[in-house]
Amino acid sequence: MCEIKQPKDYNGFFGIKWDKNFSGEKNMHFKKTQRFIDSECIRHMKPYMPFRNGILEASATIGTVIGSGEIHQNLPYAHYQYVGKVYGQNIPIVENGILVGFYSKPNEKKHPTGANIVYNKSKHPLAGPFWFARMVADKKQIILRGAAKIAGGVVK
Repeated sequence: MCEIKQPKDYNGFFGIKWDKNFSGEKNMHFKKTQRFIDSECIRHMKPYMPFRNGILEASATIGTVIGSGEIHQNLPYAHYQYVGKVYGQNIPIVENGILVGFYSKPNEKKHPTGANIVYNKSKHPLAGPFWFARMVADKKQIILRGAAKIAGGVVK
């Protein structure tokens, strides 16, 4: 049997003394990791998004505070594009006998028409509804591996 003797200067308390920089360093790594995740999600989801003039694509960067953990696309039509359903009264716009688009009367609530949006895939072949969810299904492990590298962890 081994005998352990109390040191003469022992005051009877035991504890852990944290490095005063521990919290700040962990917080810094967390923020850096979250900024990486937000930026990578936006970058990876672009090929999945509809593209006509680039405004919807740009709205993800413009509407998002990188590092917040939330991606915002603050355009009036972003929700309709995301769910892939045609909404509205959809009053036709005809110029010189050619249908060029649709509009809805201001201040009138839009409703789903039951029709699916047909996405132009010439610029983004993966364009379609639920672009964020589809991107996550395809790119989740790539993003997690990069985030783990920044945070100092390992993703299996």
